Amino acid sequence: MQNTSEIPQLVETHKDDLIGLADRVWGMPETLYGEYRSCAEHAAMLRAKGFRVTEEVAGLPTAVMGEAGSGGPVIAILGEFDALPGLSQVAGLDYPQELEEGAPGHGCGHNLLGSAALLAACAVKDWLEATGTPGRVRYYGCPAEEGGAAKTFMVRDGAFDDVDAAVTWHPSGMTRVDDPLSLANTRMDFHFSGRAAHAAAQPHLGRSALDAVELMSVGVNYLREHMPQDARIHYAYLDAGGKAPNVVQARASVRYSIRALKLHEMLALVERVKKVAEGAALMTETTVEFKMFAAVSNHFENLTMDTIMQEALDELGGVPFDDADRDYAARIQATLSAQDIAAEWSVVNEPPRDGATLCDWVVPMRPGGEVLIGSTDVGDVTWKVPTTEVLVATAAIGTPLHSWQMTAQGLSGSAHKGMVHAAKAMGRVAQIVLSDPARLAEAKAEHARRLAVTPYSCPMPADHKAPLVPRPDTAA
Repeated sequence: MQNTSEIPQLVETHKDDLIGLADRVWGMPETLYGEYRSCAEHAAMLRAKGFRVTEEVAGLPTAVMGEAGSGGPVIAILGEFDALPGLSQVAGLDYPQELEEGAPGHGCGHNLLGSAALLAACAVKDWLEATGTPGRVRYYGCPAEEGGAAKTFMVRDGAFDDVDAAVTWHPSGMTRVDDPLSLANTRMDFHFSGRAAHAAAQPHLGRSALDAVELMSVGVNYLREHMPQDARIHYAYLDAGGKAPNVVQARASVRYSIRALKLHEMLALVERVKKVAEGAALMTETTVEFKMFAAVSNHFENLTMDTIMQEALDELGGVPFDDADRDYAARIQATLSAQDIAAEWSVVNEPPRDGATLCDWVVPMRPGGEVLIGSTDVGDVTWKVPTTEVLVATAAIGTPLHSWQMTAQGLSGSAHKGMVHAAKAMGRVAQIVLSDPARLAEAKAEHARRLAVTPYSCPMPADHKAPLVPRPDTAA
């Protein structure tokens, strides 16, 4: 049996460098395939730590991979570094204040996510070298998780074809193995074209694309009564046709996010939404064009991998926060609603602990509380290889993701301690899988059994290309 203290000790030797990386990425928030500087920072760190680096993985300019080791199984540790639009926030405050008006910010903690994953990979690399264990560890720096589905493209285009197992994490208010549930999701744009006309003198000659978009919304709202209860549909106007009310709008576009708990249910729902759009076009004598933006699959459970992750968490215990961390977390909690805080406790099926501002314990696996489900492109990786994901406390209990409060805590002591803890957990899982062939075989056999019942079908068409953006220095 390997010494279980090896990985935590090795993480400690690299943590200052990787905390520095997390802080630098926090300070250069970039969104949706525009993460050029953040990706370059990760590539530079991989080279500095002695990894073999591959850039533009799967043809994505802001995807990077670093590999170490030789022979044996391949373990992937997944990282992300994309930010969110409109969440700029001064760090360390307990009130909202934009760092730069209208700018993006790391409101989902991905500055920590990528850095902790790379930190775990560094520790596993050192362990492989020190012990001579056959095997390879790969850090995958993945862009555009927030709506761009980069991992789906990477899976589709073969980036994980020779991987044996994968590990990842996400910043959170609680420390626990993540629930094996996520929603399959398609983001699709609907572009309506009509005919312009003077809205007062010749309204009868116009065909309003804006009317079509609004009628589509009515139709989708009626559809909500007749779809699976776990399904979700949201929309946002991309183009309302113009600002002049005295013109019949000849164009209008809307983006829909269509989600369901199972991939086949999501794909069926997409077809129904398309029919609603066609009906809206028919009613308004306009035409409609469908264009996929991105798509991801639901999460594919692997109980074997999740059990190994729980073992790693139980060995480590909770994140070692200090009094300064708790004080700042209390000030952040004061900005949250009672519902925000109660929601986090309900998910873990525990009554609130008196005075608890940060989670310094490990929640049992599958707590049986309220399930709050989103979507992630990690889902497609889980269909490709046995995968586990851990949530680790980096922020005050109740902190909503995609909020100014999450951005504000991104450079805090609790954020740094949480990311280091996550690296230790992920590194320990990789160590177990690489050193115990029976456990890896068990995980792969479970994956194969489940896949035989429900085969994978990539939701991204083979000819669909990622919505890339140009490098800032080459943008017109």
